[in-house]
Amino acid sequence: MNTVTPRLFIAATKQNDGKTTSALGLFSVFKKRLGRIGFIKPVGQRFVDVDGKRIDEDSLLIDRTFGVQTPIEDMSPIAVEPDFTRRYIDNANNDFLVRRLQNSFDRACWEKEFCLIEGTGHAGVGSVFDLSNARVAKLLGSKVLLVTKGGIGRPIDELALNKALFDKEGVEVAGVIINKILPEKYEFVKDFCQRGLARLGIELLGAMPEEPVLSSPTLNEICKQVRGRFVNSRSEAHRKVERIIIGAMNSSHVMEEFTPGTLVITPGDREDIILAALSTTALMEPESKGLVGLILSGDLLPHPTVLNLIAQSALPVIASPLDSYSVASAIHTMIVKTLPGDYEKIERIQSMVEQYIDVDRLLEKIGA
Repeated sequence: MNTVTPRLFIAATKQNDGKTTSALGLFSVFKKRLGRIGFIKPVGQRFVDVDGKRIDEDSLLIDRTFGVQTPIEDMSPIAVEPDFTRRYIDNANNDFLVRRLQNSFDRACWEKEFCLIEGTGHAGVGSVFDLSNARVAKLLGSKVLLVTKGGIGRPIDELALNKALFDKEGVEVAGVIINKILPEKYEFVKDFCQRGLARLGIELLGAMPEEPVLSSPTLNEICKQVRGRFVNSRSEAHRKVERIIIGAMNSSHVMEEFTPGTLVITPGDREDIILAALSTTALMEPESKGLVGLILSGDLLPHPTVLNLIAQSALPVIASPLDSYSVASAIHTMIVKTLPGDYEKIERIQSMVEQYIDVDRLLEKIGA
């Protein structure tokens, strides 16, 4: 296995702490500084079908954003399918999996100046099939950068727990990034985390504030989440939702809540609210885009006359079989991911990493 190419393993204290965001931003910065960068996500749990191959969605994001020039199957060698663990426990094939990981890593490093390795979840994820993040980092001979969510007590406790598993495997934790810090508490959290981590012998290499644009879902993501379909203006599926309201009150009252960037959820037979949304959107300034969209809940559609008015408008409308409460709950609990083509998010991530992470110190720590 390649032991020459400098490398870095990015792990997190738990899912959705900002690991992929950090990986995407660091890939961009490393590419500018070092040249050709390789990427691999050895074990993936969320995957999509690409030419008949199950590819982790984060590997696909990196490849389509940067054009990595590595076979996509080598950027995502192991996809944990629903029955993967059961099959492994029945018939362990660890030697095969290790060879597959290391062979794919060699190809990811081929003719590259640096290789970025993205883990999945916390240090122990994958232990059930003997490929925890800590063990994979050990197998690939990499130091680790840990990412955790903003706060003081909880993240430091979780970092200590994760570091213990990496220590057990003999893997060095190069440093930590604290992510999604509330802007009004940024300096306070950064200061106390830096001091708290120093007591554990861990260096804080970056602290990034929470950025609303990164947590704003698009209409297309929401449509999938609520099992919906576009009734109108599918071409505007990329619009970002900044605010959500349920239109269950009198139309004259709900109109007071109609502001640009707002998504309105209402039963499909509430024609008074639908008409109010259409008229309000028509009266708003063109550059504001008006309401971001309308979800018709309950598997109901308005009268054909109203549907015709919808078709004549520019308002994106989604029909969902779920009731209004279930639609709102589904959106509230959804995981917002950065997807290929989310150019605004990707540009913001890149600038945040350059601004808030001490890349020079990170490269020094990993000897690159």
